[in-house]
Amino acid sequence: MEAKKKKRQSSQYDKIFKENIEAVITSIMQNVLEITAVSMEELPDDIQHTKERKPDTLKKITDDKGNTFVLQIEFQVKDEDEMVYRMGEYYFMLERKYKLPVKQFVIFLGLDNPKMPTKLDRERLKFSYPLISLSTLNYHIFLNSDKPEEIILGILANFQGENPENALKQILVRVKETTKGDFSLNRYFNQLRVLAQLRNLELNLKNAMDSIAEYIKEERDVLFLRGLDKGKEKEQVKFVTYLLQEGNKAYDQIADIAGTTVDFVKSVQRQLTGK
Repeated sequence: MEAKKKKRQSSQYDKIFKENIEAVITSIMQNVLEITAVSMEELPDDIQHTKERKPDTLKKITDDKGNTFVLQIEFQVKDEDEMVYRMGEYYFMLERKYKLPVKQFVIFLGLDNPKMPTKLDRERLKFSYPLISLSTLNYHIFLNSDKPEEIILGILANFQGENPENALKQILVRVKETTKGDFSLNRYFNQLRVLAQLRNLELNLKNAMDSIAEYIKEERDVLFLRGLDKGKEKEQVKFVTYLLQEGNKAYDQIADIAGTTVDFVKSVQRQLTGK
């Protein structure tokens, strides 16, 4: 049961980064990877020779120094002992396919210092990749952005000694300031709730939200404000009902936005239709 829960949580984190990566990739390259791109081209994310691999992010980049290369970024929630082998497989397949230099980065989202090996040193092979932990970066890097998709990453960064609830208040206010529409605002708040689990900040986040409820306008954000309380399911029913009645989203899209399961969405649908 615990393993199943962790797998589901990992899937939620993956979805957040896949949904938001296009909005934040340029800034992550500039501020985290120290790459200034002057052109960027999407590359197919499946690499198939003897096996299929799907990198999290794959781009053809030309930087401000005139260098053209393949950029691969992997987002990793937990230590993976065999990550160095996986990155090595990616490296050779990418270079073979695109005939370009390959730059790889693994961005670690967990709280603890990652222990996964980053180097192979064999008699006839030497390989390594850079491993960057978000928890070591100053959260102001993300807080100062004008994109909510990037601002929410501040919850995974280093609060620099700031009281967690104060730091979270700043993140919440910036998300509100940079988001248009209640629907999008609820989406980002729900993503924050999911990411808070990676830092054990669920209670801090709820307290921070409660303290600025007047600014956020509590009546429009019932799902988030009450989502961590025992009334969560009731509020999820309301939100899922609203999304279903819009009539323009599939069950899996609604489940993702509302932070619930497809089965839950279908259950609400049956209640609405009486079938």
